[in-house]
Amino acid sequence: MLSYSANVWRFRYFWGSLVRMDIRTRYRGSWLGAGWSLLHPLAMSAAMCLVFHKLFGMSVEDYLPRLIAGMVFWQFLSTCAIAGCNCLTNGEAYLRQVPAPMAIYPLRTTLAAAFHLGIAFAVVLVGNAMINGVKDPASVLALFPMLPLLLLFGWSLAVLAGFAHAYFPDMHHLIEIGMQMLFYATPIIYTPEILRDRGMGWLLDINPLASLVEVVRLPLLGRGMPDPASYLTAGGLILITTSLAVLTLNRLERKVIFQL
Repeated sequence: MLSYSANVWRFRYFWGSLVRMDIRTRYRGSWLGAGWSLLHPLAMSAAMCLVFHKLFGMSVEDYLPRLIAGMVFWQFLSTCAIAGCNCLTNGEAYLRQVPAPMAIYPLRTTLAAAFHLGIAFAVVLVGNAMINGVKDPASVLALFPMLPLLLLFGWSLAVLAGFAHAYFPDMHHLIEIGMQMLFYATPIIYTPEILRDRGMGWLLDINPLASLVEVVRLPLLGRGMPDPASYLTAGGLILITTSLAVLTLNRLERKVIFQL
C-alpha cells in the first residue's frame, strides 16, 4: 500500500496537470469563472430558504447559512459519485498509454471537486461570520482535521463509481437517482431535530451521511462541536468506503481496461 501511494505521488505532476486542465476547460471563455460553481447551490438555497424557513420556524439569518453549507457539501459528494462514474472512461486514452496507477483518475475527479468545495467553504465561513458572527470560534478548528478525510471519502466514492460504471454502464443513472434520494433522506434542507420530533429519528440512525454532514456543517458555521457518536459514525463510514475502494483497486485495476 505504501509503495502504491508512493507511485501515485511520483505521478503528481501528471495528475496535477489533469486537474488544472479540467478546471481551465470547464471555465474557458467564462466571465464568472469558478463563481459558476457557487451560483447553483446559492440560487437553490435562496429559493428553498424563501419557502422552508417559515415552514421550519427558523429565521433567514439562521437557516440560510445552514442550508448553503449543506448544499455545497452535498454538491461535492454528488460530483465525486456522479462524475466519478466517468473517471476511467474519460481517462481511457491515458490508461492505454501511461503506466500510471489507476487511482490517479478518481483522484483527478476528486481534486477538481475539492477545488470548488474549498472556494464554497471559504465563502460560507466568511458570509456566516458577517451575518451571525462565530458563536464558538474554537469549533471552526475542528473542521481542518476533517478535510483530508473528506478528500479520502470523495476519492473512494469516485473509485467505486468509476469501476462500477465500467462494468455496468447503467450505473451512472442509478447513482444519480440514488444521490437524489439520499439528498432528501439526509438533513440538508431540514435539521435533525425536526425528524426526531416527528418520530422519524430512525431515518437518521440508518443514514451515516447524516452524521458526516453534521461533523462538517457545525464546525464550518462555528456552532459548536458535533457529538462523539457523530464522529464515530462518520469515521466508520469513511473507513468502510475507503476499504472497499482499496479492495476494488487491488482486485480489478489490471482487468478493468478490457471493459473500457
